[in-house]
Amino acid sequence: MGETHESLAHLSAVEAVAGIRAGEITSESLVRACLERCDAVDETVQAWATLDPDYALDQARQADEAHRKGVDLGPLHGLPVGLKDIIDTKDLPTENGTVLHAGRRPDQDATVAALLRQAGAVIMGKTVTTELAVFHPGKTRNPHDPERTPGGSSSGSTAAVAAGMTPLSVGTQTNGSVIRPAAYCGVYGFKPTYGAISRHGVLSQSRILDHVGVFARCAEDLALLAEPLMAYDAKDPDMRLQGARNIGAVTAQEPPATPSLAFVKTPVWDEASEDTQAAFEELAELLGDNCDVFDLPSPFENAVRWHRTIMCADIAKSYHSFYESGSDKLSDILRAMIEEGRKTTAVDYNRAVEWREVLNTGLNEIFLRYDAILTPAATGEAPLGLDSTGNPVFSTLWTYCGTPAVTLPVLRGAAGLPMGAQLVSGRGDDGRLLRTARWLVQAVENA
Repeated sequence: MGETHESLAHLSAVEAVAGIRAGEITSESLVRACLERCDAVDETVQAWATLDPDYALDQARQADEAHRKGVDLGPLHGLPVGLKDIIDTKDLPTENGTVLHAGRRPDQDATVAALLRQAGAVIMGKTVTTELAVFHPGKTRNPHDPERTPGGSSSGSTAAVAAGMTPLSVGTQTNGSVIRPAAYCGVYGFKPTYGAISRHGVLSQSRILDHVGVFARCAEDLALLAEPLMAYDAKDPDMRLQGARNIGAVTAQEPPATPSLAFVKTPVWDEASEDTQAAFEELAELLGDNCDVFDLPSPFENAVRWHRTIMCADIAKSYHSFYESGSDKLSDILRAMIEEGRKTTAVDYNRAVEWREVLNTGLNEIFLRYDAILTPAATGEAPLGLDSTGNPVFSTLWTYCGTPAVTLPVLRGAAGLPMGAQLVSGRGDDGRLLRTARWLVQAVENA
């Protein structure tokens, strides 16, 4: 390939794995380049909770030895991947962003970690999460401006990709924890359909809302990472048996017809900054006849409230032991959410759960007419200050409904920082969504 050692860290995952297979680069050289990038920037960005260079390099050498023997380890052969530090790993700590789990070392891998190893990936290290994957920030800073938040709760996973420390990473989303930080840090973030990726061995916040998602530098890389993770796992009760999800092949295809998008401002449009509103009006205008403004019916106005009802009640249940044994070591915001959730009635909780299917019925009608919904990924650019991870409200509806969503770094805000354009499709339509995402990026680039 002729790349310098430094430039290897900036290859896309698709390019890197092709180079490894062709013998043009080695996994060890790629991982060394990523580690050198970590040495150069992570003192400022602080994306890693655990990073052991010897551990990463040992895996890379094993991948290279397999290649020399003619053994293909899988679709991620030799590629470094960062794992959010709420995903259990048997040979690295998993501390869940809380002092209450300091030094915690699981005795087995989460299904996601096991599938990564099975696909040939090099687990680069564990990336910083917010406290118990909720709102209280970790140490990570935005690579574009260290005085701004990277978003949360998948703070380190996003920042590590944005800063060139790893081409791929894995995070989670219970509200906006994949889509929002990806938008703030200017990378691609993908939250698949609810139940598409196993959550076994991942810190459980809300069975109803928890998703595993991925970060990368292009839509093809998202598909490359997500596809081997979409394997049925009976240990996650919300997964369903189904055929192989060939989202990589679908993503790489040209759309059979020019996609049609529904520009949905959502009921929280007033919370978007002026430059976000202006940017999306311009984007809709650029797309012309391929994009219609569409207003959601009135029941969608309740989605944010229903989502919070579920999330707070489930946090109160899931984090009961933390609250009972170490309440004084929890942040004020998490403690308040637990206390709010404890007051939720069964009637309100069940009503909030039942309305998900009602709203999805309405969304299915939209997706009969449109390939995807276009909407903001966040209220604006990453906010200044490190005491908050920003507002997740433009992700809330889609997390609540369990629809696949992807954010694309195709817009800029008033300060010149990234803003994400979010695309959403119907449940189970993940490949088509990423294919439409590729088309939208090309449409913007060619405009």
